[in-house]
Amino acid sequence: MNHKIYQIREMRSDERYILDDMLYEAIYQSDENNLLPREIIQRPEIKVYIEDFGKEDDYCLVAEVTGKIVGAVWVRILSGPIKGYGYLDSETPEFSISLLKEYRNQGIGTALMNKMIQYLSEKGYKKASLSVSKNNYAFKLYQKLGFKIINEQEEDYIMVLELYQ
Repeated sequence: MNHKIYQIREMRSDERYILDDMLYEAIYQSDENNLLPREIIQRPEIKVYIEDFGKEDDYCLVAEVTGKIVGAVWVRILSGPIKGYGYLDSETPEFSISLLKEYRNQGIGTALMNKMIQYLSEKGYKKASLSVSKNNYAFKLYQKLGFKIINEQEEDYIMVLELYQ
């Protein structure tokens, strides 16, 4: 396995454009040979995860390898007219995470998640949520990090992590 040296840092405001790519990469696609069209990120229920990013309760960390952003984890509270898939309530940030394919399974996603969990705890949030497809390999990562299933739907789980100050 090719372990690359990476650093995790806050996303700068002039890097918000990367969220388009990261959002598309975050969509679980079970069939690598029949990928969803990139325009899917324009659907209101998906676009809500990054639209006008930078509001209160929006926070994003990126993973960088030799100057290239290869992954991101971001949270926001989606309590407006369009709720997130992992919506819990108007005080619980919802996770989104993605890594470019060639950087997966190297511990970068775990490091991003841990750093964001630490940040949310320090900020005083009580819990965080996410939605994950039942077939997504990341499901096991979320369990290892302490996320618990609180709702099972046909194709996905809503999971919650209790944060401790």
